[in-house]
Amino acid sequence: MSLSLLGLAPKYVDWLLWGFAVTLLLSAATCVAATFGGLLICAARISPLRILNWPARIYLSIFRNTPLLVQIFFWYFAGSSILPTPLLDWFNNPHTVIIAFAGTTWLSFKLPAFEFWAGFLALTFYTSAFIAEEFRAGLRAVPVGQREGGLSVGLSPAQVFLLIVIPQAARHALAPLLGQYMNAIKNSSLTMAIGVAELSYASRQVETETFQTFEAFGIATVLYIFAIAVIEGVGELIQRRREKKYGRGALS
Repeated sequence: MSLSLLGLAPKYVDWLLWGFAVTLLLSAATCVAATFGGLLICAARISPLRILNWPARIYLSIFRNTPLLVQIFFWYFAGSSILPTPLLDWFNNPHTVIIAFAGTTWLSFKLPAFEFWAGFLALTFYTSAFIAEEFRAGLRAVPVGQREGGLSVGLSPAQVFLLIVIPQAARHALAPLLGQYMNAIKNSSLTMAIGVAELSYASRQVETETFQTFEAFGIATVLYIFAIAVIEGVGELIQRRREKKYGRGALS
């Protein structure tokens, strides 16, 4: 069924598609930043040094055990209070980035407003905490015998960790990691509370102007399901390729 059959004018369909694009951009940026952040937090969490271990524990306790919506409001209002007025004004005013070569414009895009960056920070710090624990669970799932076997053949502890432990831990952490990526897409809808014009915000705007609640949120639901299904499909493809390469038993 085409979007035109749902009774929404093309203008409102464009609003929803633009909101979906913002959702994808916000979620993708969050997933990339949170993955690197999660790796660093995981490394600090498993470190024998207290100066690294305890701050990581505190970080995980705070960001995993407080509501995401509260964290979003914190970054939004804290940023508004802490940032100097000229910098805050710069964030709130639209800025266009133009990439040109030899007088020809290759790419032109507008930088997101302050609300987007506040939502990005909140989602990144929140998601990093969960990804760090997924990585740590993956590391703990690697049998101790694998480490001992690597040391027995003359590998250094660093080589054992990089060549033996990390690849196996990545396989164990893949499914939970993809799950966190899916959560990032769904959690991005909470940023509508601070005015980020993502998909849920756009759906609300369409519903307010047209009173077509089913159509607006119906399209939004399909778009969310589509994004989640793509991630699930990628996960299934990676899993099948690994099963084909290593065998089903090697991945258990």
